[in-house]
Amino acid sequence: VLMGYGTGAIMAVPAHDERDFAFARTFDLPIRVVIQPDGETLDPATMTEAYSGDGRMVNSGHLDGTEVPASIPIVIDWLEETGRGKPEVNYRLRDWLVSRQRYWGTPIPVVYCDDCGMVPVPIDQLPVELPLDAEFTPTGQSPLVSHEGFLNTICPTCGKPARRETDTFDTFVDSSWYWYRYTSPHDDALPFDPAIAEMWTPVDLYCGGIEHAILHLLYARFFTKVLRDLGLVKHSEPFERLRNQGMILAEEGTKMSKSRGTQVSPDELVRQYGADSLRLHLMYLGPWDQGGPWNTRGITGMERFIRRVYGLVAETVEVDAGATADAETARKLERLTHKTVQRVTTDLLDFQFNTMVAALIEFSNGLNDLKTPELMAAPEWRDAIETLVLLMAPSTPYVAEELWEKLGQPYSVHTQNWPPYDPELARDDVVEVVIQINGKVRDRVVLPADASEESATAAARTAEKIAPALEGMQIVREIYVPGRLMNFVVKPR
Repeated sequence: VLMGYGTGAIMAVPAHDERDFAFARTFDLPIRVVIQPDGETLDPATMTEAYSGDGRMVNSGHLDGTEVPASIPIVIDWLEETGRGKPEVNYRLRDWLVSRQRYWGTPIPVVYCDDCGMVPVPIDQLPVELPLDAEFTPTGQSPLVSHEGFLNTICPTCGKPARRETDTFDTFVDSSWYWYRYTSPHDDALPFDPAIAEMWTPVDLYCGGIEHAILHLLYARFFTKVLRDLGLVKHSEPFERLRNQGMILAEEGTKMSKSRGTQVSPDELVRQYGADSLRLHLMYLGPWDQGGPWNTRGITGMERFIRRVYGLVAETVEVDAGATADAETARKLERLTHKTVQRVTTDLLDFQFNTMVAALIEFSNGLNDLKTPELMAAPEWRDAIETLVLLMAPSTPYVAEELWEKLGQPYSVHTQNWPPYDPELARDDVVEVVIQINGKVRDRVVLPADASEESATAAARTAEKIAPALEGMQIVREIYVPGRLMNFVVKPR
């Protein structure tokens, strides 16, 4: 018997329920087997524990010999035919939005009058606001019950004394539609202006923790559908796209806890390393939607990266421009820049922030590798440095703003257009193609990025480790994934 489950008559099946079996043995109650497992015969006298598996029904009247899963619809049909019951879906959702005896919540705009009964608060008297001087004492009742100023009011219908409703809605009532209020927050006549809300909603992208995936999002969808039925909005779903971020855990992999001392203070890290270093580190820890254990060690690497970019900008500013870069170096710089813009743009849109940061770091390293006095004096170099700062702006807004100013730009970096890229220029000159035989990697070859399937196949056949492996074999099929993979399906001749 569980205090929080079920009401009324209690069903007991001692032979097939652990708690019922223990209860029956303790009080010497009879035990009857109603499910016999296949190939075995249960004897109540010798059973030491309940049998909870499947089998065939016994001692069950017209159900005898029926497998347990098949017996369920038979019982339901019999109950319906005899007028003793009917099937019903029992939702496990427990609605806790209303009738809470708590102070902190949405006031229910209703008053109770001895003459008029339950009366809604008129629109011109809304909103009903919680008193700020309520006393929180352990009376077992809502603090609003003992607050005379809130409790006692006048009936809006007859003008006689009345009492306010002291129960409150859960705060989900507010959080289930707040974005609509954002569209017209100063409207004193309506919760929101439908015309303005129609322009701004549904929300294009909604981000939140996975812990809200059930209750908050369920209620948000419910409220939106109610608003649709009332004619206040035309759409049925509140959000076009939903993304859930992962949770940053303590270093040992558990949820951060203030009481256990595993909580990390971002304020201290910001003071020591700077807000942008911390932000980069959080992005680089792992996939945004997965989270993972926190570690402080990597933040120093982000700080060093920012310092390197500072150095690149400082060197660029000090150089007298006017030189011309050699064609080969300029081409490499152009390809590196366009490739990075493509990667960062794609990763930002896909919420792949860890690989976006990796692309920025690789870009700065590539610039350092290409850096020569002649190149730094060429306009292509300055364009690349400015592109790096623009790409860093979403993830390091303070650093990017400062560096943009150092580069002599008069307006904020955050008002600039996002740098474009040419997909053709972003392509690699060469690619590494993996060669497999019957699905197992045997070798790799480096090919021109625009190599045809014929030339790629020829290069793969003659690769150092592939040619001898193909001797005496019949090639049944050749599978080529351009720029990535060549697989030979073979069998002995």
